[in-house]
Amino acid sequence: MHDQPAESGPAGPATTAGTAPLGRHHDVGGRRLLLHRAGTGGPSVVFLPGAGLVGLDFLNLQELAAGFTTAVVYDRAGTGWSDPARLPRSAAEVAGELRDLLRAAGVPGPYLLAGHSLGAFYARRYAQLFPGEVAGLLLLDPGHEDIFDHLPEGAAELNERMKPDPETMPDLTGEQLASARAALTGLLAAWPDGVREALVEYHLTDWRTQLHETANFETEIYDELRNGGPLPDVPLILLTAGGRNPYWAHFMTEEQMRAAHDGIRAMHVALAASVPRGERRELPGASHQYLHIEQPDAVLDALRDLLAAARDR
Repeated sequence: MHDQPAESGPAGPATTAGTAPLGRHHDVGGRRLLLHRAGTGGPSVVFLPGAGLVGLDFLNLQELAAGFTTAVVYDRAGTGWSDPARLPRSAAEVAGELRDLLRAAGVPGPYLLAGHSLGAFYARRYAQLFPGEVAGLLLLDPGHEDIFDHLPEGAAELNERMKPDPETMPDLTGEQLASARAALTGLLAAWPDGVREALVEYHLTDWRTQLHETANFETEIYDELRNGGPLPDVPLILLTAGGRNPYWAHFMTEEQMRAAHDGIRAMHVALAASVPRGERRELPGASHQYLHIEQPDAVLDALRDLLAAARDR
């Protein structure tokens, strides 16, 4: 259950949005994948965007983190300025692809994986598959394979109602495009002009990619994580977005929304407690999709704390 309209739909190829405004491409398994690297030192921080976002949406954090370590943003296949791929894909495939990309780009390990939303699933799957390469985990308002165990009765059925079919959704009207363009331009005001303009055009053009990418969100990916084994004993910080979810208001009563938010907090507490060095922090007022833009200092503090713990060890 998320801020954005639903995460479902049939598999389909994503489109790419012309020339990348920043970064360079690397060949991984016959596909060109975009990666932008800054800073020096280690452990290297790698940002894994959530569904509907791409690497350069995290440029604000990357530039700050590059002041004290190597920091990487990238687009997984089928999203952003990387080559198309048939979507959805398994978490293991995405994790293996990221590993190959980091090697191709010469980014030194071990890695502090900072995964947002769907990207947190991929970060956890990477840690399950390659535990010796992970120095720490930062989970930004993540989902969880057992989410419905923490939500009120009827949440699973309600979630189904909240899922539009990307193939039948109409194109945005001129008025909707203008409104979205203004909102995105304001949200990304601190980004360099060329990067901001390219990101806005990408999001206005390829908004269906999010729906395609997460069509297996509650089936294959949940089962992969559930049966994938334990996480390594590394420092983990989970940040909960404490703001009200406006999308839910179209489908839920106030009482249902309070219960859902309480359930997600309980789920996050349990996830942080599932590892020896897990910690949960809440960001009051922050939204699920854009907490890293709305409260970058809190995210940066968590990164610094994780790096300090990893380096001490």
